[in-house]
Amino acid sequence: MRIKMTSVYVDDQDKALRFYTEVLGFAKKADFSQGPFRWLTVASPEEPDGTELQLALNDQPAAKACQQATFQLGGPAAMFSTDDVKATTSGSRPAAPSLRCRPPT
Repeated sequence: MRIKMTSVYVDDQDKALRFYTEVLGFAKKADFSQGPFRWLTVASPEEPDGTELQLALNDQPAAKACQQATFQLGGPAAMFSTDDVKATTSGSRPAAPSLRCRPPT
């Protein structure tokens, strides 16, 4: 079994896209709109067909409550890692991280 997509709730999709691509090194995979709805995903450039992160607009009360509860518990909704810390921190742009999910508690 593999995770192909997971959602990350964001307050501003354009700002999140800049962060995930320019700071973390992800590549934009899908970006299209229909009316007020926007489908936006990013993926690791090293695994373009691997796990996608949907940068979902956090405009639903349930999503906002879940995000707030996660932060209050002291843990992020997603964690990122790299196999080469030196390469990630030495260049002007970090290496693309891989996604690792925390197991349920």
